[in-house]
Amino acid sequence: MTEIRGHIRPTRRPGELGVHSLDHFHFVVPDLSVAQSFYDEFGLAVSTRGDGLALGVHGQHHVWGNICEGPRKRHQYVSFGAFEDDIDRFARRLQDMGVSRLDPPAGVDSNGLWFHDHDRNLVEIAVAPKTSPNEKSTFAAASVGPGERGAPFRSTIKRTYPRRLAHILMFTRDVPKAIDFYTRVLGLRLSDHSGDGIAFLHGIHGSDHHMIAFAKSDAPGHHHFSWDVGSVDEIGAGAMHMLGKGHSQGWGLGRHVLGSNYFHYVRDPWGSYSEYSADIDFVPADFDWKAGDHPPEDSFYAWGPNPPEDFVHNYEA
Repeated sequence: MTEIRGHIRPTRRPGELGVHSLDHFHFVVPDLSVAQSFYDEFGLAVSTRGDGLALGVHGQHHVWGNICEGPRKRHQYVSFGAFEDDIDRFARRLQDMGVSRLDPPAGVDSNGLWFHDHDRNLVEIAVAPKTSPNEKSTFAAASVGPGERGAPFRSTIKRTYPRRLAHILMFTRDVPKAIDFYTRVLGLRLSDHSGDGIAFLHGIHGSDHHMIAFAKSDAPGHHHFSWDVGSVDEIGAGAMHMLGKGHSQGWGLGRHVLGSNYFHYVRDPWGSYSEYSADIDFVPADFDWKAGDHPPEDSFYAWGPNPPEDFVHNYEA
């Protein structure tokens, strides 16, 4: 007999208020030409937008990030997407919680809700299409049978092009305060954490294990952007391409414990990282993930090379 699996999971948790996606980010670098070269080689779709750059992925129109030029590399803001009928509810929540509303940054055309988080990072909640996944992203682990060659020739390996932004990791002075603010104000939920050292948060309307994470530092700042790809081979091909272009510093190949994703981090020209990530855990909209507090040895990586000594150094501090 055949078991029929016709259940379609919901893409929204009814009645509960929370952002549904990490829509885009904005940061400053000292040289736009350097940024354009790095992200183009990484496999992103880089285009000029006004006086800055826009970061997307090939084959899609969504802009995941904006970059402008300034004295040094610095995170400016992150924008979260929400359903249209939730915006007024978010406005009331901000008022009820005493979170002051702010004007958009100069030159930014927005009718979203702007405010500072616990570290005085600028945050926006705006109406936007849901870009976080509604199901676990596809992952290929191809194998062949006896008598067949499984690996491609190196000369025919294709470039790696990420499919979407997976998550962002930020430094914070206080991880428990970050958990409290982003769960109570934005409606995210704690996935896992390791004491007051690091925490991972997911969206309630269906998202990866984390759309944003926070690591303890002596100042706010940005650590890495993570970009979803479809296989370990794509991670390896991306890492090799970046190595061939002179970007030899990074960390990988490895597998994380919390989130379970395979990874390779490429260090960018400013001391932060872009990560190729594959096969991260997924939290459906109708599922309550049981958050855990894990010891350090069970919260970083399951296997892989030793990370660089300055991997968790905050170069924006």
